[in-house]
Order: sequence, then structure tokens, then C-alpha cells
Amino acid sequence: MSMRRVYLDNNATTPVLPDVLEAMRPYFGEHFGNASSIHHHGQETRAAVERARESVAALVRCRPSEIVFTSGGTEGDNLAIFGLASAGDHVISSTIEHHAVLNACKHLESIGGEVTRVPVDGRGLIDPDDVRRALRPNTKLITIMMANNETGVLQAVEEIGKVAAEADVYFHTDGVQAAGKVPLDVKIIGCDLLSISGHKMHAPQGVGALYVRKGTRLQPMFYGGSHERSRRAGTENVPGIVGLGKAAELAGEAFERGDLDKMSALRDRIEKTIVDAVEATGVNGGGAPRVPNTTNIYFDYIEGEALVIALDLKGLALSTGAACSSGAIEPSHVLTAMGLAPDRARASLRFSLGKQNSAEDVDFALSLIPFTVARLRELSPVYNKAAVSS
Repeated sequence: MSMRRVYLDNNATTPVLPDVLEAMRPYFGEHFGNASSIHHHGQETRAAVERARESVAALVRCRPSEIVFTSGGTEGDNLAIFGLASAGDHVISSTIEHHAVLNACKHLESIGGEVTRVPVDGRGLIDPDDVRRALRPNTKLITIMMANNETGVLQAVEEIGKVAAEADVYFHTDGVQAAGKVPLDVKIIGCDLLSISGHKMHAPQGVGALYVRKGTRLQPMFYGGSHERSRRAGTENVPGIVGLGKAAELAGEAFERGDLDKMSALRDRIEKTIVDAVEATGVNGGGAPRVPNTTNIYFDYIEGEALVIALDLKGLALSTGAACSSGAIEPSHVLTAMGLAPDRARASLRFSLGKQNSAEDVDFALSLIPFTVARLRELSPVYNKAAVSS
């Protein structure tokens, strides 16, 4: 008899939904053409790519011609930043960005660009006035994420979009953790560029898209053929693109059905149950607007990594923050930017739900956590000292 396994780490990656896999299947087999070929096989796949482009455009409310298919969020973020900014340009970003933006900005500095990183408050929110104050005559681009991958906190991107428009500066938002979780409309946000990634929304890994507002001249990162209107050379990943298109359609249907209210109810139940049942816990970013699927909870007096491992042995998959940097014992840069002490940042766990998760999955998680936390705290000298003194 195999052990029950529940996966609540959907901000790291999501399972490909059955309908997405079905939509992709023909493009690995009988419909194998190169979308740039003029014969039947190529025209068949070209049509599939263009249908997917329409679906992704509908998800972010833009024109199909404004969608550039990429290999994922990292490429989209890099294309947005290096497509516009170079030596001598100033970029405004934040202290809580994903490493795809953080490290791209570091590289920009190393080649002679300038970067200002605006801070966040204790709830994980950026003040749009800080963005306005950071503007300089040579500011080329503002790049600030929409939803944080660790806390789920949503930034006031519409306000930041207004700041960018007033200053006539490009605005890119990393929408990877927002796509499929909150309705997106690039005109309401007021962004010139927005990146999304397939594997955070139940499409496969290795495919994504960048919205590029009409008239935005991007310097390409790859040199080759004139694919994607000369914005991104390379033969299209047809099965991946078809999968992303299908996932975008499913996300739109889920919004219409109100599925996300159910998801936020499950998320709220996780939070409330844990905070009520386990002492010395709390929610990081709980006072801010958030995407419906994410909560980040600290469990004082224990190491988050140890709790992740203990729960994994019982069949529950969670994480301590960004998957891209796990293995690092450094506390999360997002939580420390919010003012958490290193110990509390290291004691924090992220729960992230996906479309495949059920109420039973949440029951299973909640049945394990209080007991497992108590066991680990018994082994903690700091906790026992605190218990004695209280």
C-alpha cells in the first residue's frame, strides 16, 4: 500500500492538468511540423501556435500580436529588462523580486546600469510614492512584481503604472505568480511588459509568455530567425505553447465559475486552523491583499527546513520559500525585507494550493502539522527555555 502524498507547493510548480496534456499530445506525434514551414505540416502547427497566442492574449487582455512566447518566467523577465535597459540607464525595482529580476538587475549594474531597489513595509507592500521618488532623468524602466512568490502579496501595480505613465518610463511587471490566480488586464495595470510562466498555472515547464505593448522596441536576447516578429529567435516549442494556451483558457473558465473563492476559503482555513491550534505562529503578509492560493506562516523556535523534511516523510509537500534557492540556508530575502528577524524568516513555511487540491488535501495537511510542530519544538532548546520562563 503506497503512502498518501499531498502536494501543497504549487508556487514552485504545478502538475499539468489532464486537459492541458490532452491538448498537447497531438503535437508530439502526428502534428509535428515546424511552424515556419510553408507546407501542410508547418501550416497545421502555425495555426495551433496562433490559436494559443489568442488564448494567452485573452488571459491578459491584449492583442495576440503583443504576445511573445518564451521558455518561461526567467527568460521573460530578462527579455523585458535587457530588451530595454543597458549601460547608463537607471532601473527601479524592489527588494522582494524573484531572483530572475534580482539577478538580472545585478548583472545590469555590472555592465554599467544603475538600479534603485525600493523597500517594502512589514506587510510586504511597496509604497508607489517610493517609486515616484526614485525616478531620475535617466530612468528607463520600472520592474516590480505583481504577486510575490513566497507570501502571495499583491502590489499596487495600477498605482505604479500611473507613476510610470506620468514619468514616461517603461513599466514591466513579473506576473508569473498572479496569472491564473487573479484576473489580469494590462490596460488597467498600465504596464508595457508583463511576464507569465506556464508551469505556475498547470501548463508544462519550459514555456512562458511576455506581453510587449505595441510600439515597444525590444533588443532581442537571441539572434537567429525572425520568429515572434523578430523579438525572440528560435523554433517555437509547439507542444508547450499549445499547453500554455489551453491552461490560459482553463484559467479564464475558473474565474467565471468562481473557483478562486473556494480556493481562498481553503487557504483561510489552513491559516486559521494553524494559528488557533499552534502557539507562537503567525501569517507573513496576512495584512495585505494576496493571491487566493498562498499563505506563508512562521513557526517560532523551529527550523523551517526541518519541518519541511519531517512533513515530507509523512507525505506532505511544502516549502520554506522560493524553490529556485532551496538548499541555501540563508533566510528568505523576501521575509527579511519585510523586517522579519533571521530566525523567524528561517522558521517560515509556504503553503500554496493548486487547481488539483481538494478539501481532503487540506484536512490531511492540518492533521499532520500541529503534532509535527510540537515534536520538533520538544527538540528545540530555545523553545524549552521560553516555555520555562513563561
